[in-house]
Amino acid sequence: MNTTESLKTISAFFRLVRVNNLLIIVLTQYMARIFLVGPKSEWRLYIFDYKQFMLVFATVSIAAAGYIINDYFDIKIDMVNKPREVIIGKLIKRRWAILIHQILNFIGIAIGFFLGLKVFLINVFAVSALWFYSERFKRQAFIGNFLVAFLTSFSLIVLAVYYKKNEMYVNIYALFAFSISLIREIIKDMEDIRGDARYGCRTLPIIWGIRRTKILLYIFIIIFVSILFFMAYSLHNRYLIIIFSGSIIVFSWLMNKLYWADRKKDFTLLSRICKIIMLGGITSMIFV
Repeated sequence: MNTTESLKTISAFFRLVRVNNLLIIVLTQYMARIFLVGPKSEWRLYIFDYKQFMLVFATVSIAAAGYIINDYFDIKIDMVNKPREVIIGKLIKRRWAILIHQILNFIGIAIGFFLGLKVFLINVFAVSALWFYSERFKRQAFIGNFLVAFLTSFSLIVLAVYYKKNEMYVNIYALFAFSISLIREIIKDMEDIRGDARYGCRTLPIIWGIRRTKILLYIFIIIFVSILFFMAYSLHNRYLIIIFSGSIIVFSWLMNKLYWADRKKDFTLLSRICKIIMLGGITSMIFV
């Protein structure tokens, strides 16, 4: 393999494991450690704390393995929905993808065992759930959406379990991550409805249709924003109250864009907007 091919393979690997998303996980866990778990005055210690690094490394390893196995099972569907983005089978051989997936999972579980029984059990659950999601539940209505949303909040839940400090603050952001991820996953199902229908997937937009799925999303958005607001109010934290009050405006705008969406590119834009909202939520930890 020459240098050009090696660089192409490395680039393909980074795209396969969604390196941008992994960096977001790293940022989320370190910011949560500094601004939510605290105390903030000792932030320099957290950056160089090897246990914090191991916790983050385990989470990133499991997430990367999850992206690989998801693409592994979705090769045929992705050839319809996004043929230019298919990596496994084109740039990385299927057997190598599975091997890397297993190595990353082993790293995540082994580190979890080192950090403690609860972290170990959470990591084992995450690894198992990611496999069953990709292999089976992704093609079933709502179960797959719910599972991947829960796994998105996993990076914060594991912090609350490990540090056992300011759990309520961490769990509020875990709920926020769960909420926006669930909304985004359902929107992505509307975006990918053509390829999913061709290969027999039973996602919500296929079973209910786009219109009824949108109505469900409106209900979810209203419920989640209300819960987040009242959780913030119960803590009597004025910064959280302001942040989640402001989210009402953001989510109202999202609902308006969702109402008018009817083409693939519209749902692609909405999915990106959800990711931006997620980043905004992470950034807001600074003010808590």
